[in-house]
Amino acid sequence: MSDLGSVAWPPEPIRTKRLVLRTSEARDRAAYIELLASAEVHAYLGGPHPRDVLEREVPETPASRPGSFVVELDGAMIGHVELKRATEHRRPAALGKAEIGYLFLPHAWGHGYAAEACEAVLDWLDGALPGEPVVLTTQTANAGSMRLAAKLGFTEVERFEAWDAEQWLGMRAPATSA
Repeated sequence: MSDLGSVAWPPEPIRTKRLVLRTSEARDRAAYIELLASAEVHAYLGGPHPRDVLEREVPETPASRPGSFVVELDGAMIGHVELKRATEHRRPAALGKAEIGYLFLPHAWGHGYAAEACEAVLDWLDGALPGEPVVLTTQTANAGSMRLAAKLGFTEVERFEAWDAEQWLGMRAPATSA
């Protein structure tokens, strides 16, 4: 994983009780476009991307970069979790740290899939890069994302204004060996 150091990519698929987290495949393209074009998904992210533009510009195998996990339920993509190095973050406290982000299709909301997937990715990161702190940014108005951040163990570092809304930056301390 180029932006997260010397981690080999892609890893073996990560299996949880209900989900498979894996690299992107061509069969994910339609769901990925739906994810990016959804007004509900992008309500706190500046609005959806135009579908016609996505149809032209999304590659045959979308989001196939290191750190990008497709979240699959019963053989179909329901979301996406991404880890990347925060090299251009707006907040100095986040710079250089691993950053997690996630998007899920609306029909997958409210079932605990985001928590299950993010926990699995964070556990994977703890094994791949022991001692790595992780940051997460969300709008404070996004109650679901704020609850997920707390459930995942992120604690507030600061709040700031960006994109005409109050943003929340949280950090998850590195896992420690027992």
